Amino acid sequence: MVQKYQSPVRVYKHPFELVMAAYERRFPTCHLIPMFVGSEVVNEEVSEDGSVHRVERRCALDVDAPRLLKRIAGVDHVYFNQKNTLNKRERTLHIESRNESFSNRVVVHETCCYSVHPENEDWTCFEQTASLDIKSFFGFESTVEKIAMKQYASSINKGKEIIEYYLNELEVEGILHVPRWIPPSRSLPQPTSLSTSPAVLPKHVGAPALCAPHASDPNDGSGGLEAKQDGGAPQTDGLTEILAGTPEDKLDADYIKRYLGDLTPLQESCLIRLRKWLQETHKGKIPKDEHILRFLRARDFNMDKAREILCQSLTWRKQHQVDYLLETWNSPQVLQDFYTGGWHHHDRDGRPLYILRLGQMDTKGLVRALGEESLLRHVLSINEEGLRRCEENTKVFGRPISCWTCLVDLEGLNMRHLWRPGVKALLRIIEVVEANYPETLGRLLILRAPRVFPVLWTLVSPFIDENTRKKFLIYAGNDYQGPGGLVDYIDKEIIPDFLGGESMCEVPEGGLVPKSMYRTPEEVESEDVRLWTETIYQSSSIFKGAPHELVIEIIDAASVITWDFDVCKGDIIFNIYHSKRAPQPPRKDPLGAHGITSPGLNNVQLIDKSWTLGQDYSMVESPLTCKEGESVQGSHITRWPGFYILQWKFHSMPACSATNLPRVDDVLATLQVSSHKCKVMYYTEVLGSEDFRTACCDVQSLGSMTSLESSHSGFSQLSAATVSSNHSQSSSMISRFSTETVRW
Repeated sequence: MVQKYQSPVRVYKHPFELVMAAYERRFPTCHLIPMFVGSEVVNEEVSEDGSVHRVERRCALDVDAPRLLKRIAGVDHVYFNQKNTLNKRERTLHIESRNESFSNRVVVHETCCYSVHPENEDWTCFEQTASLDIKSFFGFESTVEKIAMKQYASSINKGKEIIEYYLNELEVEGILHVPRWIPPSRSLPQPTSLSTSPAVLPKHVGAPALCAPHASDPNDGSGGLEAKQDGGAPQTDGLTEILAGTPEDKLDADYIKRYLGDLTPLQESCLIRLRKWLQETHKGKIPKDEHILRFLRARDFNMDKAREILCQSLTWRKQHQVDYLLETWNSPQVLQDFYTGGWHHHDRDGRPLYILRLGQMDTKGLVRALGEESLLRHVLSINEEGLRRCEENTKVFGRPISCWTCLVDLEGLNMRHLWRPGVKALLRIIEVVEANYPETLGRLLILRAPRVFPVLWTLVSPFIDENTRKKFLIYAGNDYQGPGGLVDYIDKEIIPDFLGGESMCEVPEGGLVPKSMYRTPEEVESEDVRLWTETIYQSSSIFKGAPHELVIEIIDAASVITWDFDVCKGDIIFNIYHSKRAPQPPRKDPLGAHGITSPGLNNVQLIDKSWTLGQDYSMVESPLTCKEGESVQGSHITRWPGFYILQWKFHSMPACSATNLPRVDDVLATLQVSSHKCKVMYYTEVLGSEDFRTACCDVQSLGSMTSLESSHSGFSQLSAATVSSNHSQSSSMISRFSTETVRW
């Protein structure tokens, strides 16, 4: 398996040329890096005008590995080739390193870049990417991987410290400024009073003989950056490389520490890579960095697992418009009067504090009066408000705050609270919150737990994540008032008055909900619990050799079949077939054969194996390949009555050939699809042709498939409108349309 690393952007508040002078002091060896034995220059090139300087070095490293492993490998030192390309005109240094030792067994590839800060030309940015691929190593592959990642993380931590050390050394020597490179054809102005002495650079930085004024000096006449000196685009040659990406796409290390907290280099890498994946997967808005980080923490920074649950959650938020809940949700009066919970200042760590007087709450009355849907929406609005308060407290307290503290008072809890429908609603609420708001609970303080509490805990605890359960602190009776109690977590002046504190708490006292407010049996029967699993969207698993199929019977020709589906996992092929014969009753693929245990996912196959394509049924559209993360909306205007079969099929990697080999990225993506399993969430509807024309404000040609994809837009379009590219495919010809806006 290939291990990858991506660093945040680290900023040195020093000019690029001065940082380069400090960087060169690391060679030929560096006492601050014990494992760096030494280096030698094996090749050196300089462009004709002196603006680009390339140096190739062979570096020896003394890896901290067990003696036995070194004896088996037969080496004391490991050698790397490092190629440095310094572009003085563009003010960039690109570094590429590859291992020379054991290159047929282990592949290490590292790229680094120093560049000018996009908003301050007197600052320097540094970023780094690396990959490690261990193919075989005498049976010690796992050991080598652990050693490599440990050594690499250690060197990353020291990287900025080393540059800062040499910058301080330059300052002690009186070198506070290094002039920028200027083209040799220009005459050099005399040094001004700001430059007291010429700066002497190390050999491989290539300093000019005379000290030129700083480019920002108004007396130098250069007009700013050298890239614009000739009034046109900067000149480059074959040695020049361009930094990929834009500043807005990247995370700054100082920003991470200030707003997200102290992360290890590998944790930073997981955050940056998952964030980059989301940026590349869809256009427009992406989740906030704090939101992405919560899902990574919930899966111990396993990026594949975190990506899966994050994508599922974003699909859920899109379907139910959760991003707009705080603006659209109006709490019913019965909740305002009888729901005994509310926000109350913050704890000692600056976390928002939520107080819930569960023992005083009439759970049965609230369920009977409102139903599960309204209760869930209210709980979700509390969580959304909690996220907002965390952002505010992060700014107020000047440190990262990503979760809140919940204080639950159980005084008054009795068997009445164990009413079965109420417990059922509680469990379903916990399930939704756990799936979509991970790592938001920093601490749960349970006070005045009565004797009946163990019964409730036995029912609830299996549905709570183990890491979440570790955050629970339970106090019986008045134990919370003693040492190790409430005052350890909440300032005394903030403790609510009903717990013996000094603060007036505005949380409602609750009471019994009047039965006159209960819903009628007819209202209960018609309740649509859409935020649970029973949504208008259906979920299906797709396997290699076991597609999922859906039949739609069309009575009137020229009807319109519309669809909207998200590819949550894996790559699939979407087909539409027509048959005059009705398929046999659907047969479900045996779940056990594919290791599925969740009853919420299904796999239905309708096309009989004895049917012949072209005789018993026909393809009415060209197949559409859909990648993981894409959201596809489209339509088909039917030609004939009969039975139309929508099919989602596993997309297999094409066979290798001498002239058509699959890309490495495609192979790796295929290997990551566990057990050859894909997952889609879909919704279909049949409209009359006139209704469709009115809805889409556009008349499509007969028999066309309109796939409204927004280039992996599955988890970006959280609004009701979808802005996407229309790809229209027909069985007779494939035509492409320009970008349109379609409101469904």
